[in-house]
Amino acid sequence: MSPMEAFSATEIIAAKRDRHSLSDPQIDWIIDAYTRGAVADEQMSALLMAILLNGMESREISRWTDAMISSGERMNWSALSRPTVDKHSTGGVGDKITLPLAPLVAACGAAVPQLSGRGLGHTGGTLDKLESIPGWRASLSNEEMLKVLQDVGAVICAAGAGLAPADKKLYALRDVTATVEAIPLIASSIMSKKIAEGTSALVLDVKTGAGA
Repeated sequence: MSPMEAFSATEIIAAKRDRHSLSDPQIDWIIDAYTRGAVADEQMSALLMAILLNGMESREISRWTDAMISSGERMNWSALSRPTVDKHSTGGVGDKITLPLAPLVAACGAAVPQLSGRGLGHTGGTLDKLESIPGWRASLSNEEMLKVLQDVGAVICAAGAGLAPADKKLYALRDVTATVEAIPLIASSIMSKKIAEGTSALVLDVKTGAGA
């Protein structure tokens, strides 16, 4: 039975609405189908809201993350002679730590392939800040990223189209459906990109308080 025949988006939405756990095959199918355009934004919006209201178990979050990683490519930095490290901030008002941190860590001998995001909800995005610089370009190929890392040790850019494309679609949808705050979706969004990014170490900067 093909993935398209296996499940109904409506049944998956209803299951989470009624506070049931989603199975691994259900999660794999809904992420794959949405990435391919077989599940409409309206249906995924309903599922995201059900997740916001009713949550997910740890197993569901892990599988959701794996499914988003599997929707695209994984990067490989084995050609670099230095260890690769990255950090991710959960975001907040005035969050600008990426801008000084990446070159500081590179100066200490590590390679920092920093894949950054745009504003989400009330949080300002690193890419939005950098794009105010004339001539700065957010989109780099994997080859361009590798060259910059070899030359200067750090690069800040957007995730390529092939890296966790499911998350790219969900990220934009969450921003317009009032589901930004869903903790399972925050965790899976961050980790799918960071795991697919392929660094050997990751530091998480978790913001707290009213501005987070």
